[in-house]
Amino acid sequence: MSEARLKDVTQLLIDWSNGRREALDELLPLVYDELRRVAARCLQREQRDHTLQATALVHEAYLRLIDQTRVQWQNRAHFLGVAAQMIRRILVDYARAKQSAKRGGKAMTMLVDDAVGMPARREVDIVRLDDAMKDLGRIDPQQARVDELRFFTGLSIEETAEVLGISPATVKRDWVVARAWLFRELSRRADPAP
Repeated sequence: MSEARLKDVTQLLIDWSNGRREALDELLPLVYDELRRVAARCLQREQRDHTLQATALVHEAYLRLIDQTRVQWQNRAHFLGVAAQMIRRILVDYARAKQSAKRGGKAMTMLVDDAVGMPARREVDIVRLDDAMKDLGRIDPQQARVDELRFFTGLSIEETAEVLGISPATVKRDWVVARAWLFRELSRRADPAP
């Protein structure tokens, strides 16, 4: 995104925070492609028989984002950080609802690899991943946010640093530790082999 467009997005977010509802209409075309990229990235990791589409995920995230009346938007990175949380919640809510409807049926899974330190690409239950990330958040909220922003949104080290207001070096350290912790937790929580 060009420097001018970044400034436009930031200004529109500030205008929206200040109560100018029209700013929201101007904002959507500027951030839609990025939200779609984030949604597509998340859904690429989902199991193949997943019925949720990227467009539906973007629309649901956008609807939840516009309901955020207490957020004082700072910039595009902040917006994407909140969007990452919304997308994660939507996917987890969808997985929990699907599991509940099936009464213990097949869990929805997400493909993970080096994103959470897995030595090989494998399927992980989305609900278990979310539970592990919540546990990490209780131990170290910053590491959990780094993981969420890098894993679910695909933000770069620099973008993650901008969202969290920390240095890129700190993001790299937290990312390494968070991945190792999640790998250990997901391995520990995995279903025993039959």
